[in-house]
Amino acid sequence: MTQTAPRPTLEAVAERAGVSRATVSRVVNGAHGVREALAERVRRAVEELGYVPNQAARSLVTRRHQAVAVVAAEPETRVFADPYFAQQLRGISKELTAHDNQLVLLLTEGREDHARVGRYLAGGHVDGALVFSLHLDDPLPALVRGAGLPTVFGGRPGWDEGRDDVVYVDSDNRGGARSAVRHLAGLGRTRVAHITGPLDQTSAADRLAGFRDVRPDTDPALVARGDFTSGGGERAMRELLDRCPGLDAVFAANDLTAAGALRVLRERGLRVPDDVAVVGFDDMLPVAEESDPPLTTVRQDIEGMGRLMARLLLRGLDGEAPEAADGASVPAASGVILPTTLVRRATA
Repeated sequence: MTQTAPRPTLEAVAERAGVSRATVSRVVNGAHGVREALAERVRRAVEELGYVPNQAARSLVTRRHQAVAVVAAEPETRVFADPYFAQQLRGISKELTAHDNQLVLLLTEGREDHARVGRYLAGGHVDGALVFSLHLDDPLPALVRGAGLPTVFGGRPGWDEGRDDVVYVDSDNRGGARSAVRHLAGLGRTRVAHITGPLDQTSAADRLAGFRDVRPDTDPALVARGDFTSGGGERAMRELLDRCPGLDAVFAANDLTAAGALRVLRERGLRVPDDVAVVGFDDMLPVAEESDPPLTTVRQDIEGMGRLMARLLLRGLDGEAPEAADGASVPAASGVILPTTLVRRATA
């Protein structure tokens, strides 16, 4: 059996740098009060010896675990199949990695998982939580509050609207929907349908509200409920065409929904955009650019939202004032709404 070399110790670093053990500990744990010349000697010795701090011991000193829980209120089949979540997780991971923090992914396959997630969050394993894809009746917010963890939510919260201690990051879903429907109206489309997302999520409810802002007198038959999946888009598109065969435009609540709608339109022999114009929401490039034809959609910065969620949480943990994407200060208890942009391609 090959024996591994012993790990370098704090004492070995102190001997190499010619300083005390306490000085090494302060530098390694990010404490202040060490002259820069001494700190540089310690950092050089750490690098030369390949010293890796003991995280358990470090946590006792700093009271930080350098780990953040990322809680997705969706089953793993949805999280790993939907490119939206991949982009958001990429943004979160990039920001956490840049600050030497570990991402701990927690998924809720069903309601029985909530107690497990709540116990983990309350167990002192992580410094804070990033929670997204919540539904209106979801128990996760109460569990997070019960755990006493600093938390940033992805998406405008739909619970306890009067609370002033909820920090969240969202896109201008309502405004983006208005721009999509106005674009369709500007093309001369008069029978504009909408395929919603799951209306127990605020993003879908806000996009429906934006649609109604522009088309307040829309026939209810021109609104069909989807679920943010391509299969849901297919089912809703068939329903709409059966009820309203003369429709000439569709605003889909997200790009996957739009992709499903496009497949059904093609099956029915309808030309896009000649017969029916289609606009989606998200601008997920693997979906929007590869659809047939390429999808006109509302762009939201999904990866940027993930990065900003992580940034707001880390700045709060460090006791700093949160900072928005443009460098502007954000109140400690606040939501950040990021702008959306209409991206015109071939479907409308």
